[in-house]
Amino acid sequence: MKATNELTSSETKNLTRRAFLATAGGAALLTLSACSHAGTSNTDAAHDSSQKNLRGSLSLAGSTSMQKVCEALRETFMEKYPNVRVSVEYTGSSAGIEALNAKRCDIANSSRELKAAELQAGLLPNVIAIDALAIILNPANPITSLTTEQLKSIYKGQIRSWKDCGGSEESIIAIGRENGSGSRSAFEELLSLKDSARYAQELDSTGAVLAKVAATPGGIGYISLDVMNDRVHAVALDGIQPTSDAIAQKRYSLVRPFIMATKGEISSQTPLVQAWFNYINSQEGKEIIKASGLILPSGAA
Repeated sequence: MKATNELTSSETKNLTRRAFLATAGGAALLTLSACSHAGTSNTDAAHDSSQKNLRGSLSLAGSTSMQKVCEALRETFMEKYPNVRVSVEYTGSSAGIEALNAKRCDIANSSRELKAAELQAGLLPNVIAIDALAIILNPANPITSLTTEQLKSIYKGQIRSWKDCGGSEESIIAIGRENGSGSRSAFEELLSLKDSARYAQELDSTGAVLAKVAATPGGIGYISLDVMNDRVHAVALDGIQPTSDAIAQKRYSLVRPFIMATKGEISSQTPLVQAWFNYINSQEGKEIIKASGLILPSGAA
């Protein structure tokens, strides 16, 4: 099922505006940075010409967890290239990969590692950012930390009351994503829960998980860290909070890549796809990724 948008238009615009202002001194330097990275002419005239000449449609599909960063990149890319239309369907990681294989989209967004069969089919896992899965509770729940073993036992159905974790006698409601979700795949793989996780509710988007936990006193769920808000609270795992430093230093264990997969090397893609990745790797693109609450891949800073 295609997820509904989880970010409002104003939220996306505020994010992209903050990211834009955070870059090296405004539009002129941003333009030069993007040109330099892409290997195009260093002259303003040549760059202006490339902006006008690039036209057409670019389609992406996949992970709902990647919506925040993808929408921010999409908006600023289309501002830079006004004759290009970028469309994104948030259908889940596996559905996006299926669409790429079937040539129904140009790029597949995946919030999990690509599987061996997907790699063998020629898909290339272009990592644009590093994300963490936050373990979230209802704000009324006083629990502030769980061990990995407690978390695994909760999702196996072996711990059923918060009393067993030092909390109240409230029953635990284990909430997760549907089959095919990149978040679910990453969560179960990282915790060795494949085929053993038991969910009280399986929901079809990151936003739905956040909303359900916020409305459920005994609820627990997992979401992308970049969409955290004060409707829920994130717990430490083994005493480690999912901070940027903990994620970058790999001290927080629930870490996964955000991938924009292509069928083959980027250099073999259409000019539009190549321009998209050139933009992501430009200084402006990197600032937008960081402003979205994500960590740049190693070597991309």
